[in-house]
Amino acid sequence: MWTEHVFADGAQAIAPLARSRAEARALATRTAVSPRAEQSAAPAALAEPAPSSGSTQNVLVLENIPLVGARKHAEKLRSEVARLQGLIDQYGLQDVAALDDLKRHLNQEVDDARGRVAAASAELSSRQADIAATEASLLDLRGAVEVQELGLYDYEHPAEDSVALATQLEALRADIKTAVRTGRATQATSNFTFNNSTAKGAKFVRDMSKLMLRSYNAEAENCVKAVRAGNLATAQKRLTTAMEQIARLGTMIDLSITPYFHQLRLRELEIANRHLRAVQAEMEADRAHREELREQRKAEKELAAEKARLEKERGHYANTIAALEANGDHEGAERMRARLADVEHAIENVDYRAANIRAGYVYVISNVGSFGPDVVKIGLTRRLEPMDRVNELGDASVPFRFDVHALFFADDAVSIEAMLHQHFADRRINQINLRREYFRATPTEVREVLKAHSVELLDFKLEPAAEEYLATRALQGG
Repeated sequence: MWTEHVFADGAQAIAPLARSRAEARALATRTAVSPRAEQSAAPAALAEPAPSSGSTQNVLVLENIPLVGARKHAEKLRSEVARLQGLIDQYGLQDVAALDDLKRHLNQEVDDARGRVAAASAELSSRQADIAATEASLLDLRGAVEVQELGLYDYEHPAEDSVALATQLEALRADIKTAVRTGRATQATSNFTFNNSTAKGAKFVRDMSKLMLRSYNAEAENCVKAVRAGNLATAQKRLTTAMEQIARLGTMIDLSITPYFHQLRLRELEIANRHLRAVQAEMEADRAHREELREQRKAEKELAAEKARLEKERGHYANTIAALEANGDHEGAERMRARLADVEHAIENVDYRAANIRAGYVYVISNVGSFGPDVVKIGLTRRLEPMDRVNELGDASVPFRFDVHALFFADDAVSIEAMLHQHFADRRINQINLRREYFRATPTEVREVLKAHSVELLDFKLEPAAEEYLATRALQGG
């Protein structure tokens, strides 16, 4: 028995119908194909014989193909293929790979656009920050112009370089500027009229306030620049006088500098004065230290020279003793040995003073003609001849020579000097330079303090000789 097999190109092949139904069902097994291959593969499945086990690609195997009427069934399949092809054409599904490429391209463009948006956002933020900084700088400049119109400038202040006072000065200057900007620097009437106009009166008050504040700030700046370590009171009085003059000139409108603002400017003067006093004290301390080093080098040089002289003398005595003994003059040799012992003892003293830097001479001197009857100078020297130091003090710096009340050697002269300075600290004439060792005290008071501390004194003169001063007074008829 035979049946027809219709292929995609319309050709027919006759095959025996001896195949079993199991074989027919095996031919009905479906194989998956791509959409593009479906159009060509469906008719081919009708035209070609069932493939072998190794050749099933691109073949559409149909289920339940009727054994009779295969031609009609093939036509039906062609119609279905045409319908499916129409759907593919209608929805643009011909090339899925191209669509995937398009999708990837569009996604890449979206990512690029997002990157450009992010970069633009960052640039916008940066520009906005620059604008904000510029606006802040503009506000600062406007504020600076406002305060400069009122005579407040960022002039050089003496304490700007001070580590201890720079922070205080910066905070104080900020308070001064704030007071000027907020109107707390001046005060005046608020109901003044000018030519029967309240507005003109208010403008007149504002203009006069600016003018007077500008004048006051200029005077304050001049006071700061003119202040010195020792004239703070003078500078403060000068600024206070300026404030009082403004109050007198502004009586008609009750115009005056506020006490709050005046105190700020006085504090500015105080800070300048504190810094200048600290600088002066440092300079004086440095000068005194250099002077002390010079004095110490002089003492060391004198001690070294004295030791060299004594050693030379010791050698001379040793040679003399040897010569006397060689000549049999034993009595003369003994006399030389006694002198040699004195020299060796002097050498030991020189070595001791050179090694012990605290040893020295404490002196209490006065100069009635130069400083008055109740002023003494208390100091120490390590010089070999202590009067050399006293004479140097009275050489050219003062009109008369110093009178010595006490001059004694001590193993710890440094402690004795420090004790006396501490006792009379509140009566020190120069409170800035502590190396200026002048005190408002009498020789009697100094002696009592030395006795109270068990300092041994061989001699202490209470009354100064003041020969040159008294002779001068006599010549002047005093």
